[in-house]
Amino acid sequence: MATQPIDPPVTPLRQRMLDDMAMRAMRARTQHDYVRHVRAFAAFLGRSPDTATAEDVRRFQLHQREHGVGESTINGSVSALRFLFDVTLERPDLSRRLVLAHRPRKLPDVLSVDEVARLLEAAPGIKYRAALGVAYGAGLRVSEVAHLKADDIDSKRMLIRIEEGKGRKDRNAMLSPQLLELLRLWWREGKRRSVLLPHGWLFPGRSYTDPISTRQLHRAVCEAAEAAGIRKRVSPHTLRHSFATHLLEQDVDIRVIQVLLGHSKLETTALYTKVATRTIRAVTSPLDRLMALMEGKTPAG
Repeated sequence: MATQPIDPPVTPLRQRMLDDMAMRAMRARTQHDYVRHVRAFAAFLGRSPDTATAEDVRRFQLHQREHGVGESTINGSVSALRFLFDVTLERPDLSRRLVLAHRPRKLPDVLSVDEVARLLEAAPGIKYRAALGVAYGAGLRVSEVAHLKADDIDSKRMLIRIEEGKGRKDRNAMLSPQLLELLRLWWREGKRRSVLLPHGWLFPGRSYTDPISTRQLHRAVCEAAEAAGIRKRVSPHTLRHSFATHLLEQDVDIRVIQVLLGHSKLETTALYTKVATRTIRAVTSPLDRLMALMEGKTPAG
C-alpha cells in the first residue's frame, strides 16, 4: 500500500502569521497567497524570513526582476512581505525597503451595445444568459455574480444586494425592469428543472449546493463571443466595463457610476472617461471653435 505524503510541520513563525491574518478576518485565498509568497522568499534566503536583512530584501527583488517575474506577482509578494514585516515581525524598517512594480494601465476592452445584445443572445442557455445579463445590466464583478443568492434580488425596491464584495464591503446594485424579467425567466426554468433550492444560489454550479464557478462563467462568455462573431478579447469583466462606459455615454454622473460599481476611489471610475467614445465625440475641439471664430471675422465677398 502506498504511503500518504506527510505535510511538513507548521513553523512557529508561519503559525503566528496565520493567526495575525485570521484575527483580521482576511479571506482564505488571500491567506494562502501570502503564505505562498513568504515561502518563496524563505526559499530564496535559504533560512527563516525572521532573520532577513535590508540587503536580503533588496537582493530578493532584484532576483525577481532578473528572472522575469511578472508585475502582478512582484506586487503580490510585496503585499505579503509587508504584512509579514509590519504585523507579524514588527519590522517596518524592512517593509519600507520593498518596491512595488509599476504596471502600465491599459484601457479596458469595451463592447458596443449591439455587441452586448449579440453576446447575450448567443449565451449557452438561459442560466448563462441571465448570469451574463447581471454582469452587464448591474455592472457586477464575476465573483459577485457567482455568489448571488435568490434572496439577494429585491424586486420591490429594484435592488440587488451584494454581500462582501471587493474589500469585504456590502453594497446595493441596480436592478432594471428588463434584468428582472430575464432573471424571472431563469427562475421559472430553474424551478422547472429543480435546480434552484429555497434560499439557495441564484446560479448553482454542477452541484446545486455550490455556486457556479467563475471559470464556468468565463468559459460561457468566451463561447458566446465566438458564436456571436465578436473578435475582441471578451471576459465577464468586459461586461462590467461596458456597463460603466455605456452609462457614462448616457451622461450618468460619474459619481453615481462609482457607487454602482463599488469603487472606493473616483479615479478608478474615471478610467472609463478614456473609453467612452460617444462622450469623446461630443466634445467640441478648440480648433473648431477657433475656425468658427475666424470664419465669423472674415469679411463677406
